[in-house]
Amino acid sequence: MPSEIRSDAVVQFRNVSKVYDDEGLRVTAVKGVTFDIPRNRFAMIVGPSGSGKTTLLNLVGCIDTPTTGQLSVCGQDVGRLTDNAIADFRSRNIAFVFQNFNLLPVLTAYENVEYPLMLLGTSGPDRRRQTMAMLESVGLVEQKDHRPNQLSGGQKQRVAIARALVKKPSLVLADEPTANLDTRTGAEIIALMHKVQEEHSVSFVFSTHDPQLISHADETFVIRDGELAEHRAGGSN
Repeated sequence: MPSEIRSDAVVQFRNVSKVYDDEGLRVTAVKGVTFDIPRNRFAMIVGPSGSGKTTLLNLVGCIDTPTTGQLSVCGQDVGRLTDNAIADFRSRNIAFVFQNFNLLPVLTAYENVEYPLMLLGTSGPDRRRQTMAMLESVGLVEQKDHRPNQLSGGQKQRVAIARALVKKPSLVLADEPTANLDTRTGAEIIALMHKVQEEHSVSFVFSTHDPQLISHADETFVIRDGELAEHRAGGSN
């Protein structure tokens, strides 16, 4: 029987496994994990390379689907959705921030932030209002007409965060968002993510090795060999 979906959890894993078929070789990346990620938290998925944390992030982001078990994201049992429904659900509820920023190089900062709203069919006046509000929130109004190659690493990540948040997602997934930043810039980006989390009541789930970022965790899930090895609640903040 499927378990009841809890309203206080943004993500619920129930005995979830993920098996890949690599040219006939079955590889179990995640093995029967069960845990909840509460809403409106800084949650970290940590572990050594090859531990399964990236697979877990892909499952939460509805990029992959479980081989077995039940997974709910933002209150939706994603295993019950068709491929088209999953794509629509992901576009409306989940946003991504990457270590390499993944900005479109031919677009300005403004256009990169505006782009998700265009995909959602948001009207022109609403797009401009929401895009400018997000650029102001991350402190980049003066750089709105700059292309990515005219921005510093920290500024690029601010654009990426604004782009992620402009569509008002319930959940932001961040894969090593401070990995390509120096310590001071990384601290500024962490502070910015905290600020927007409070302003927009959004949940963040990180995959990271960065001790500075991990020290800010509300919840830490340690993954080893595809299994949940440890769950720690609370952090330094």
